Amino acid sequence: MNRFIRVAATLAALWIGSAVSATAQDRAILNGYVTDQANGETLLFANIILKGTTRGANTNTSGYYRLVGIPPGTYTVQFTYVGYRTVERELTFAEGQTIRLDVALEPEGNVLGEVVVEADAEREEARNIGAARVQTQLIREVPAVLQADVFRSIQLIPGVKSANDFSSGLYIRGGGPDQTLILLDRTTVYNPSHFFGFFSTFNPDAIKDVRVYKGGYPAEYGGRLGSVIDLYNKDGNRNRMGGTLSLGMLSSRAMIEGPYARGSYMLAVRRSTIEPILAALRGSVENIPRSFYFYDVNGKVNADLDDRNKLNLAFYGGEDNVDFPAADDLDLLLKYGNRTMSGTWTHLFSDRMFGNLTVTGSRYFNRPVFDIGGTEITRSNDVYDVSLKGDLDRAVTESHNISVGFWAGNLVLTLDDTFDGMATTQSRIQTTYMSAYVQDTWKWGPRTTLTSGLRLNRFSAGDYLRLEPRVSLEHAPEPGLRLQAAYGRYYQFLTLITNEAFSGFDVWLTTDTGVPPAWGDQFVLGLKAYPADGWNLEVETYYRTMRDLFELEPRLNDTAGLDYAELFRRGRGFAYGAEILVQRSQGRLNGFVGYTWGTTRRRFENYNQERFFPPKHDRIHDLNVVANWHFNRRWKATGVFSYATGQAYTEVLGRTQVGDPFGSGTIDPVIVGKVNASRLPAYHRMDIGFTRTGTFFGWGTAEFQIQFINIYSRRNIWFYNYDLEKNPPTKSEIPLLPFIPTLTYTVQF
Repeated sequence: MNRFIRVAATLAALWIGSAVSATAQDRAILNGYVTDQANGETLLFANIILKGTTRGANTNTSGYYRLVGIPPGTYTVQFTYVGYRTVERELTFAEGQTIRLDVALEPEGNVLGEVVVEADAEREEARNIGAARVQTQLIREVPAVLQADVFRSIQLIPGVKSANDFSSGLYIRGGGPDQTLILLDRTTVYNPSHFFGFFSTFNPDAIKDVRVYKGGYPAEYGGRLGSVIDLYNKDGNRNRMGGTLSLGMLSSRAMIEGPYARGSYMLAVRRSTIEPILAALRGSVENIPRSFYFYDVNGKVNADLDDRNKLNLAFYGGEDNVDFPAADDLDLLLKYGNRTMSGTWTHLFSDRMFGNLTVTGSRYFNRPVFDIGGTEITRSNDVYDVSLKGDLDRAVTESHNISVGFWAGNLVLTLDDTFDGMATTQSRIQTTYMSAYVQDTWKWGPRTTLTSGLRLNRFSAGDYLRLEPRVSLEHAPEPGLRLQAAYGRYYQFLTLITNEAFSGFDVWLTTDTGVPPAWGDQFVLGLKAYPADGWNLEVETYYRTMRDLFELEPRLNDTAGLDYAELFRRGRGFAYGAEILVQRSQGRLNGFVGYTWGTTRRRFENYNQERFFPPKHDRIHDLNVVANWHFNRRWKATGVFSYATGQAYTEVLGRTQVGDPFGSGTIDPVIVGKVNASRLPAYHRMDIGFTRTGTFFGWGTAEFQIQFINIYSRRNIWFYNYDLEKNPPTKSEIPLLPFIPTLTYTVQF
């Protein structure tokens, strides 16, 4: 603890020393908030530009912007954001003057040429190395199995892969799901899935913004080796009461929002509606769940205390319940879910300094019960995480910006297993964690930007103190071209025990004495270009290492009497690849093509002769094509084509007969090939959806969607099932999704 305080104090002193050295006090400052004119929602990462100069800024995650060091004079200030009409204001600045200007942008509406993917208005933020934004409009329009899903849309981004049709898990640049930090309103979400992982917990009606940091992410984030998904709930309509009602085949959604005296509110609910379908199938199809449902609730309340202080309270709750007769003598009862809550105070300390203070709480639980021939096996698993985090951002000069922050919390993980009423595992891990960061951004003239940072982490379980340097460099030799490079070191103090098929069994474990944290380095190079109006080209290459990986030893049959460190196997890995994104953001036909060439490998002690092998999610080639065609103001079509190298698997070669070393007979063990040396057939699929917009009896706008999943009914293989009773063993194909039509009807009022 003392070491952490000393180093953190040093970081703070560096920030204070830089902050007090501010110059150019005779120059002017422009700041304020950018909002949506229709509903008052703050707009994240909108662009603000002083026309005729190289000066510009973006709104932050609170919708706040700041331009400092403006020379005295008269300027035209331009405000732009994707899908909104550009606003220009002419302002005259005197020496040392500060102007507060809040701007509301008008949505362009449903017009031809509507932007569906990233547009020029968001180039500054979207073009940061390793960063991408997923629009909620894209999430709702992309054809999805049974319902729109946030993570399914993220899987279309280059560098992001899925395990299969039945999993919404994210495998980003060679990392597994546990190597991605998932935040909802600044709060960690530990199991972001419903329906055994079929889709994510995030209701698209409630989500305002989704940011993806695929790698090389800045010092303000930490705790994971690979990547960050940063999501924010809607604030709620500040102008009038409104809402959305959506009916679907798997689930239905409702959302209401509106203003009150001091701010706004939003409440969104979603519940499964698949029960009638299951009831119709029960009796004619075997192993249909006796009962199944899930739900989730998102809410947010905002209060504007004055022009310098804002408060918001956000919460989420979701749960899955299933009663599943898996076989004649096997019943499965499963209950799992998440709860999160956060409260954030946003304060403008001065015209140059902006800050947030957030209290967070997160809980994940699962309660599986197996009944095997009358013998009951149970598990009770909980994660409790309570934390306090703060961030300060100060503009020292027009070319120099410094950010500092901290995150401290208490984490409790419990695991209790029973077999036929007798306790077999009882574990409770409690640990505190603390981190502090400083991040410095320098602009060397109009073309070059250097961002450097340090993040200090302390984890009490094992008493680990780790320092993470981060740096990124960007150079723009001409206005339509950016060359980028980034390096970062990252540590991870948690590991996830998960089942690709059923994410409801997830168990988190931590480092401790004898189990040091995993760590790795990331190197990223990027090129971003706009070769023509409405066209965007992005190329990134990456190399990353993964060292001191720790995961539960799968070959342990009896853990009784073992020390905690003896439960794990240690390993290392690496990943490298290249990503290309070509997108058109204007016109009747728009969309993007994303391609990833990548390789990832793992190696563990005393396994596979300690040779590197590809994990299941290793896919050399991954291609996604997304296209939108606007027929007219009412009708539009969206198509998605995906292709990927087949997943790696270990092939069963046959059986052999040898003498029983413990008896007089013979045994015939199974002979398998090299670990994950074989590949399933290549995966490819095409989905098409049609959307018609209109009115609902003059009461509100309505949207009807019909979508066709796997339109040419490709028989993609999930896995091979081997019959080991035969010699040689025979295998059968277990397919993924067949052709599926889906319908959704949505009313907005």
